[in-house]
Amino acid sequence: MFLNTGFVVVEAGASFISGSAALLADAGHNLGDVLSLLLAWGASVLAAKPASKGFTYGLKSSSILAAIANAALLWVALGAVLIETLRRFWQPEPVDGWQMMLVAAIGIGINVASALLFARGSKSDLNLRAAFQHLMADAVVSASVVLAGLVIMLTGQDWIDPVASLIITLGLAWASWDLLKDAIKMGLLAVPAHIDESAVREYLREQPGVSAIHDLHIWPMSTTETAFTAHLVMPAGPPTDAFLHDIAHYLETNFGIHHATIQVEKAASDCKVHHGHPHHAD
Repeated sequence: MFLNTGFVVVEAGASFISGSAALLADAGHNLGDVLSLLLAWGASVLAAKPASKGFTYGLKSSSILAAIANAALLWVALGAVLIETLRRFWQPEPVDGWQMMLVAAIGIGINVASALLFARGSKSDLNLRAAFQHLMADAVVSASVVLAGLVIMLTGQDWIDPVASLIITLGLAWASWDLLKDAIKMGLLAVPAHIDESAVREYLREQPGVSAIHDLHIWPMSTTETAFTAHLVMPAGPPTDAFLHDIAHYLETNFGIHHATIQVEKAASDCKVHHGHPHHAD
């Protein structure tokens, strides 16, 4: 975080000295990365807090709020850079291509080194994936700025700089769309993308003694943990604790569901459904 903060200050200063909008676009995205790292850090601290009477699950969902905030901040930063880029089209300024290349080349090394720190955790945590994607995107952006600086030096055409900045901004917006979409889905308690709801339902339906399933819900508790509830209709009566334990173990091992709660009923009518709550049965 401190490494990237220092580079943002240097790159922003260099963008004004060199007159490069492309460097400014890169600095703006790097600033988004710093905020992303701060939010992910804060969320990880809050998520580690123990449960309390007021927050019976603890503060695990803070990681979901951080993911949404990360995606929103990135788009705000891109919007600000886009406005400055469009201004440069109408009010072009001379650009120092050599300085562009030098600063952006340093940025490639910093961003790649930082991204590698998040590579392993990015596969299982949306916040770490956001940080990893931001940093890798920055490395690509920095490489693009180096290329733009080289072309400006060879041709002397300053209009290449705002064009490069526009391409970079639109490319980053396109690349971050999935991240924004995933964060919003988590905020709306959608079934996590790695879990097949139909497969979970089919597994439960195949259990001995189960005649129907209803009120099955799967939702993210955080960016790394998933909760599950379901009502199993078993006419022969409730099974043993071992039966429920085995189901919970299977759900965690095969579907990544960490918190499973199962209610067993002898008939579907045994469940009292509150008004307005959908009652789905198989």
